[in-house]
Amino acid sequence: MSRLTALVGATAMTVVVLGLPALAHEHPSGITDLVTPAVVRVEATAHVEITLLDHIGDLVHVERAYDLPIGKGTGIVVNPEGAIVTLTRIVQSPDDVRIYAANKVFSEHHKVKVPADFKRHKLDDPQLDRHLRDCYPPKRPTATCIINATTSITIFPNISPPDAKGFTAEVVKAGSGPDTPAVLVPTGRADGSVGMPTAPLADKVPDKPGSPTNVAGFLGRPAAKLQHTVEIAHLGQGGAGQGGRPFSDPEKKVDEPVKLGGLADRGMIGAPVIGDKDGHVIGMLVGGGKDARMVGVREITAALAAAGVTPRRGAVDATFEAALTRFHTKYYTESAPGFQRVLELYPGHIVAGAHLKTSLAKRGTPEDAGTKQTPLRQGSSIPLWPFIAAAGVLFVAALLGAFFLWRRGRAPAAAAPPRPPDGPVAAVRPRLDEGSTETVVVRRDQALQPTPNPVLTAPEQRYCTGCGMRLGHGHRFCGYCGLPT
Repeated sequence: MSRLTALVGATAMTVVVLGLPALAHEHPSGITDLVTPAVVRVEATAHVEITLLDHIGDLVHVERAYDLPIGKGTGIVVNPEGAIVTLTRIVQSPDDVRIYAANKVFSEHHKVKVPADFKRHKLDDPQLDRHLRDCYPPKRPTATCIINATTSITIFPNISPPDAKGFTAEVVKAGSGPDTPAVLVPTGRADGSVGMPTAPLADKVPDKPGSPTNVAGFLGRPAAKLQHTVEIAHLGQGGAGQGGRPFSDPEKKVDEPVKLGGLADRGMIGAPVIGDKDGHVIGMLVGGGKDARMVGVREITAALAAAGVTPRRGAVDATFEAALTRFHTKYYTESAPGFQRVLELYPGHIVAGAHLKTSLAKRGTPEDAGTKQTPLRQGSSIPLWPFIAAAGVLFVAALLGAFFLWRRGRAPAAAAPPRPPDGPVAAVRPRLDEGSTETVVVRRDQALQPTPNPVLTAPEQRYCTGCGMRLGHGHRFCGYCGLPT
């Protein structure tokens, strides 16, 4: 009976579970949402102040100042204090800007044709040529130029509304090559009362070729009509270290190195490459032209360690991740307060602001999983037949259980002795033999018969077989002669 009941109950539960909607949450679709708030625009400019000492005629001091762009690209914020990882080529010019300034000022003052580039040139006039060579760095006692060059780095965070001025930063640790990571720290203000949003770094790069990724960065300075760009990519075979890992479309439909190389040339150089598994940064976009590659997260963490910067997440990130989980599982009513808290901690959080609008628009609607009613309401898309079938199975199980209980109650009744009738017991007369007469038997009540008194018997007395002395009841040896009893 117990086995049959268990079988029927398991069948009913299976039908009910199959009929209910899936309760498991799907993987969040916005896989880049953890990283894009920490993507920044990086612009580096060299400011050169030069004084030309003209000794040819009258002593004349010619002062000029030039601003030369070094690089523009994308960076990643890695801790709430605003430490940023980008590429060395963006913040450090491979050329000597002092040579450019010397060529420029000499051409303007002496009215000679000297190309405005980063190369050392010669002039036909021996005197002017000697003065030009003395103007080039390094500084010597006979130098004809005094040059002072500084680098200005401006960071534009990914906020709404966009920040037109940004904040300044300086290089803490530059890489050994143009496509190696460089570490920056802010020197001016950093947005947010509890720090900036940060990007989580992955532990390693996926080994499998064709692993899907996303590249997020800026094609220009952030503006109302120019927000971050996200592009899908796939990792290719091999490649590691500073050379970078190539990109390759496993379906061969798109030439990804060319596509991403064009985006790198337009400003996405240094953009984070985001893994599709958990949305963490697995590398940075390097290269350009027709050969875009990815430098891995191992090189990023090594550069941070060399600069003494520890990547970590902050209070803004913890609040944002909790709200983001509720949002991507369609619990819009519960996610809205979380996004509001994020905007209180970091005003202008672009992803939190966009998702808050969506949450407020969808909360309480049929799309909101937190306020959905039972499936029996009108307009529900959940079928009713599984519940009807489950109810039928449970009804049949109840009938079967009642039937077997009824059978179990009747089965022992045939073997049980007859139950004596209620009330006084009637005397049963014995059957008389033929020719005998009826004899009246008078029985004495058992309660009136005398109870015999018990007879007390003294315990048997024992004597030693050696000396004849009397032994006690518990003696094992004779106390007089010591003989065992």
